[in-house]
Amino acid sequence: MISAGDFRNGVTFEWDGKVMQVVEFQHVKPGKGAAFVRTKVKNVITGAVVETSFNPSDKFENAFVERREMEYSYNDGGLYYFMDRETYELEPIDGSLLGDSFKFVKENMSCTVYSYKGKVYNVEPPNFVELTVTRTDPGVRGDTATNVTKPAVVETGAEVKVPLFISEGERIRVDTRTGEYLERAKG
Repeated sequence: MISAGDFRNGVTFEWDGKVMQVVEFQHVKPGKGAAFVRTKVKNVITGAVVETSFNPSDKFENAFVERREMEYSYNDGGLYYFMDRETYELEPIDGSLLGDSFKFVKENMSCTVYSYKGKVYNVEPPNFVELTVTRTDPGVRGDTATNVTKPAVVETGAEVKVPLFISEGERIRVDTRTGEYLERAKG
């Protein structure tokens, strides 16, 4: 059990049958009246954020969210298979649980799989990945205006806006959270 007075950022707890995570909290002690805890909590399954206040003595059940590093193996229809690195077991995960950032993940990449009571609710790819450009238009010589970009397709099939000097076959670093080109891959 955890009381609202013990809330800290990142704490997960059960509230009305939902798993919530504290995003922000503030202990308030007004001049008149009882103290309270003003919070911003996020439903870890749906992602919905709610602002609410609790009495510091309110008690909640702890919710233990499991985070596992797993390796993406392959997909078969709507199921994506991830391998547990310790047991080598494959776990199928429904494609609807994968976010937009998953389009930058290729086979054998490590991802963080989040589950609660054995039920997977989120898959988080690495923040930065190195991918090979498979298709893009050649840059026009002399067209060197700043911040001019062109579309490029990377090996996973995702499209990224890249500078004009990037050509097919080059490796680039991409931020999976924003889908933006960062730099040429080194090495």
